Amino acid sequence: MDVEKRKGQMHSLAFGQAMAKAAEDYKQELLAAEKAAAAGPSYAQKEVEKRAAMQRKGHGTYEEVAEGDFLEVVTKTERVVAHFFHRDFERCRIMDKHLQALAPRHFGTRFIKVSAADAPFFVEKLQIRMLPCVVMFVNGVAVDRIVGFEPLGATDDFPTSAVEKKLLKAGVVQPPERPKDDSDDEGAQQRARTMRSGLTQQARRQRTESDEDSDFD
Repeated sequence: MDVEKRKGQMHSLAFGQAMAKAAEDYKQELLAAEKAAAAGPSYAQKEVEKRAAMQRKGHGTYEEVAEGDFLEVVTKTERVVAHFFHRDFERCRIMDKHLQALAPRHFGTRFIKVSAADAPFFVEKLQIRMLPCVVMFVNGVAVDRIVGFEPLGATDDFPTSAVEKKLLKAGVVQPPERPKDDSDDEGAQQRARTMRSGLTQQARRQRTESDEDSDFD
């Protein structure tokens, strides 16, 4: 009986150490979660303010800018998609439709349109010879362009994704972000639930083993 009792005592000691380690790990995870929660609102608030400032500058919309404002927009915005158009050209209106759809999808990029007839200086400077012409700027430098509909399949009914692919390839827009979900938070909560369940089961086993030990006294 003494041997069995000593075995039970050793088991209880090992169990106690495991419980202490599990409790410490659980405490550390809770502290980390609290720190993340405390930092979250501050970061979120900064993101909201940043987005609001960008929205005030025209991000998320597709708007016409005058020749006098064009240079400032291009040089003070990291990524710009500029459509040089003519008001009477049907194909320019088709391009308008696609860029209008892409502007809110790619909030980090400015989408603008410039009347070619009213911006002779930049039409000449950028050597624009055919409309519609979509010029892509990154940090003030023209990196690529879409001239007419030839690069889009030489048809008037090309999908918006055809334009988007060209913009992505040029690096003037970024791949759309996936909607943020709570999978990470759910994972942490699941781990916490699992740990609590494990501790509860271990405590039950300890009580059962203690009862069994008392039966052999």
